[in-house]
Amino acid sequence: MSEASLPLNGLVAIELGHSVAAPFGAQILGELGATVIKVENPSGGDDARKWGPPFWHDASATFQCLNRDKMSIAVDLKNADELGRLKRLIVERADIVLQNMRPGLVEKLGLDASLRRDNPRLIYCNLGAFGAVGPMKSRPGYDPLMQAAGGIMSITGEEGRPPVRVGPSIIDMGAGMWSAIGILAALNRRHLTGQGCEIDTSLYETSLAWMTVPSALYAASGKSQRRTGSEAAMLAPYKAYKASDDYIVIAAGNDNLYRRLCETLGKPEWVDDPRFRGNADRIVNRAVLNDLIEAVVATDTRAGWTAKLEAAGVPCAPIQSVDEVLAHPQTKALDMVQRSPDGRFTVMGLPLSFNGKRPPFRRGPPALGQHNDEVFAKAAAED
Repeated sequence: MSEASLPLNGLVAIELGHSVAAPFGAQILGELGATVIKVENPSGGDDARKWGPPFWHDASATFQCLNRDKMSIAVDLKNADELGRLKRLIVERADIVLQNMRPGLVEKLGLDASLRRDNPRLIYCNLGAFGAVGPMKSRPGYDPLMQAAGGIMSITGEEGRPPVRVGPSIIDMGAGMWSAIGILAALNRRHLTGQGCEIDTSLYETSLAWMTVPSALYAASGKSQRRTGSEAAMLAPYKAYKASDDYIVIAAGNDNLYRRLCETLGKPEWVDDPRFRGNADRIVNRAVLNDLIEAVVATDTRAGWTAKLEAAGVPCAPIQSVDEVLAHPQTKALDMVQRSPDGRFTVMGLPLSFNGKRPPFRRGPPALGQHNDEVFAKAAAED
């Protein structure tokens, strides 16, 4: 897939971002073909550069995997001349700005959506912590705080044990995705009207959005969902079971799949057991049912049960470690793991293909300020 054929080719996005959320959102734009210019503090750059070990070619692996397909400029925002040069760059060249700086800073610097007065086609996206309004709008925030405040940690983990944070930074990365979705929607609106707009999203709103189903369950029942480990609150059997050597997730999400599961386990009599006849019955008696299934699953290996269940058409999956995931033939067939053009980095690609082609890894993550001369020289030449 050539650079010219990428869907956002020709657009310029400025990232006033750090850590995970805005960098991930801007990276999505970059992988889709936009020219992404990352603005960093010359004194150390994005904090995520130092989030290690492990380090990978002079910066943390975290930074390197979230900042591919970007350019980096180092700008001292306390220096009036450098700040003015950045503002001119945005007004004269930018189609998009994505920012997650601490609350109030872009307004103080004049780097906020007021720049749209001089560039009305500009699409300006604020990615905040708690949102643009409300009593907590000025507070900073981080992924685990939002998993806590938004209720995710209240339903994650096992009953009777401490709450657990979801391992990947789903709030940060989810907010980055929402910013990209909002920007893409605004680009279509601009195509129709010629006008840009200001977009607001936040970590807290992203956390609330992930709670769509649990909040509906509460609204319907008046009961807060409890922690159910690997299970889904509204389905049974639907969880991880321990085989003789490792864990396998079995998802018999309807009566037909439950019947197939019982037959595969050699327990056809469970199908007509009044305790387990329908999903609602199985939910009420899930502890008993899970114990019965666990005892049978423990008699064979993870691979053995995977083969038998797949043959019977019962959805299942072994719980794989990262190395198993990366080595899996399905991962390889999808070509999701991509190597940088210079061969120094191997990271996950964009989970989208266009006409069967995944956007390529075009540019490795930048060194701090690597593109100052190139970016500002081009801006000066266009004046």
